[in-house]
Amino acid sequence: MASTSPVTTAVFPVAGLGTRFLPATKASPKEMLPVVDKPLIQYAVEEAYAAGIRHMVFVTGRSKRAIEDHFDTAYELESELEAAGKQALLDVVRAVQPADMDCTYVRQPRSLGLGHAVLCAEHIVGQQPFAVLLADDLMVGEPGGPPVMAQMTASFAQHGHSLLAVQEVPEDQVSRYGIVAGTPAEGRLIDVERIVEKPAPKDAPSRIGVAGRYILTPRIFQEIRQQPRGVGGEIQLTDAIARLMRKERVGAYQYAGKRYDCGSKAGFLEATVELALQHPEMGETFRAYLKTLAL
Repeated sequence: MASTSPVTTAVFPVAGLGTRFLPATKASPKEMLPVVDKPLIQYAVEEAYAAGIRHMVFVTGRSKRAIEDHFDTAYELESELEAAGKQALLDVVRAVQPADMDCTYVRQPRSLGLGHAVLCAEHIVGQQPFAVLLADDLMVGEPGGPPVMAQMTASFAQHGHSLLAVQEVPEDQVSRYGIVAGTPAEGRLIDVERIVEKPAPKDAPSRIGVAGRYILTPRIFQEIRQQPRGVGGEIQLTDAIARLMRKERVGAYQYAGKRYDCGSKAGFLEATVELALQHPEMGETFRAYLKTLAL
């Protein structure tokens, strides 16, 4: 059944250990790694906020207090900046959590996979559609166009069914993704008929991979609860979505924009360079510096 409720809540699963970035993530959350001058999690939160979402739910773990502190009010810092007359920096600090944005934190007590992390937020989300954003995937819309989550909430408002952000991926990378197959529908949509978590290239039904953005109806919670452990011994969100497809329409949304896989060192460095080049204050200086390098 199509939903008529707007998407007002976003879930951010941030309990992962970030082992691919050790030792940088030994004492600091991977979601707090900065790309130019903002941590990864802030990019994801700003994307959700730009889509009209105002309730941010963080599913955290034992070592993630820095995320909570980042979105908290830093009274001492604000007082010092105000006393020093540094209004521009004060505005930057206060903009991290706008006055109309609410943050809620819930612990994922065990590392049991993305599906389990989403389930940890059920009592907060309730019976409303919600977004899921993975901070590892730093996603930007096309120049002058809407951010990816804003594209998806607009599509959801029109169609009212669960959506998965997707992109075409190289054949040798399909084993890193949930892979979907289906029938082209209106606009950028594909009606999903099959979804497989991290298949071997020879078993992949297509090269259309799920990126780290979802809009899900609350029925997904019931499917996750009934889902046995899958790949890696974890409760996979992809498997629960496959179950959801038997009861409801699920669409794959081919977003306009670019995704940086900041869960990998190469993707993190690509994001850092490209976003630095676009930065309003340092872009031209950084571009001039890169031209001096013997590459």
